[in-house]
Amino acid sequence: MKLYDRAKVMRSKNAGPFMLTIDIILDNEDDFDVVVNSAEFNREKLAQLYHTEPEKVAIHPFRRVLAVKVSIPRSVSSGAPDDCDVYGSQQHFPLALLNI
Repeated sequence: MKLYDRAKVMRSKNAGPFMLTIDIILDNEDDFDVVVNSAEFNREKLAQLYHTEPEKVAIHPFRRVLAVKVSIPRSVSSGAPDDCDVYGSQQHFPLALLNI
């Protein structure tokens, strides 16, 4: 199952000009556990999806609110001439397509 199909909400946005944050909000504790404990949901895999180094990827699970926040460096600065998504609002899709 794709992460996008399991998540209640997925969204991305800028976290400053050089970072993206991706919010994953799950519907229940079972889904939360499946995502957080998935072999595919790790810094190495996310770094591969977003073409960065694993040590630059941060994964913050928040069980109390059934959410996970992922922080990833942007490939280009927000607003740079070759930036295709100034607000970072469409950057969750590589992660959304991850098989969980």
